[in-house]
Amino acid sequence: MRVYRMAERNIGIESLYERVHLRCAAYATEGVPDFVVRIVPEDIDRERACSAREDELEGRTPRYVDEVYLEELAVYRQIAERMPAYDTFLFHGSAVAVDGRGYLFAAKSGTGKSTHAQLWQQLLGDKLTYVNDDKPLVRITPQGAMVYGTPYDGKHRRSTNTAVPLEAVCLLRRGEQNAIRPIGAGEAFPRLLQQAYSPQDRAALQRTVALLRGLTERVRLYELSCNMDIEAAQVAFEGMGGTLL
Repeated sequence: MRVYRMAERNIGIESLYERVHLRCAAYATEGVPDFVVRIVPEDIDRERACSAREDELEGRTPRYVDEVYLEELAVYRQIAERMPAYDTFLFHGSAVAVDGRGYLFAAKSGTGKSTHAQLWQQLLGDKLTYVNDDKPLVRITPQGAMVYGTPYDGKHRRSTNTAVPLEAVCLLRRGEQNAIRPIGAGEAFPRLLQQAYSPQDRAALQRTVALLRGLTERVRLYELSCNMDIEAAQVAFEGMGGTLL
């Protein structure tokens, strides 16, 4: 077993293949784990079945997915199942940091949240740090929300082992013109719920829903109608209180 630290927790991982540990190497730590993930062949079988169901729902030809990759999915799924007990949940989105403040972009798959994050990088250069471009962890505290890098960071592998206070969540939708507006919790919550990981365990799922409600109470919420022009990043950054020097 090897131990990794993610979102303020020590996680022990026992895997069948080495690649899981190569992926998580930047998060290696020492000490007693808060919980342990142990992968068995049945976990990989379940991930294969999930992949097949996704292909069927999307009308795609079934893909071959190798067992090593399926194990990586199984590991992060088990982590995500356990994290709500620690006031933390997995969120499907792109998280960046500017001057130590976190911004999280969320949207339906294919809308362009990673592309939008790239536009922020073009606009802000070295002022911007990728926290996690695909599946960050978010922790709710009495003082606010924190967003964390993880080794599960999408096809572009953009992430940093870091943690920053989460200032705002921006829900994206495609539009010809760039415009941003504040939105309330009632409007944002159903869309946030779609992007959060839904645990199989009933208690963990209920806790995730409560944590999402806590998120809407602690951070500013926006909707951005955007195209793929650099102006979209400027409208979003300034609309959420940023200042370009």
